[in-house]
Amino acid sequence: MPRIKLLTHIKADKELVFNLSRSIDLHKISVAKTNEEAIAGVTSGLIGPNESVTWKGKHFGVTQKLSTKITQYNYSDNFTDEMLSGAFESFKHQHIFTKQENGTLMTDIFDYKSPLMFLGKIADYLFLKKYMTRLLEERNQIIKEFAESDKWKEVKLE
Repeated sequence: MPRIKLLTHIKADKELVFNLSRSIDLHKISVAKTNEEAIAGVTSGLIGPNESVTWKGKHFGVTQKLSTKITQYNYSDNFTDEMLSGAFESFKHQHIFTKQENGTLMTDIFDYKSPLMFLGKIADYLFLKKYMTRLLEERNQIIKEFAESDKWKEVKLE
């Protein structure tokens, strides 16, 4: 099972970074190029424990739907979302937040299993892992940009 692990240092309070990370509205901003929209479940504001969201967006030229649920939640320290349905066979995305002297270390651990067995493994090697890594890095840069400026005030954090 492929794993993507990213470490992002953000010069902002842990609680703010945590809330921006679970903001449906900020996620929409970070994936604007795929035209993702939340179409079911929590569709704006902050997603919380045991809540789900269904996204619709275009990836690899194909419109896809992905439903996830928050399966583990410890306010301001960590949360985990897992796929309920979508293009992957499965995925689990852990979000971990560690307070540091000059901000917050945000750690993403994204474990996934591609569909189509052997063909999925080839896709992972050729392009899928790179694609997913880039999506997560772009998302994290948006979180960092908003947290380190007053832009965070533009999104609903309730």
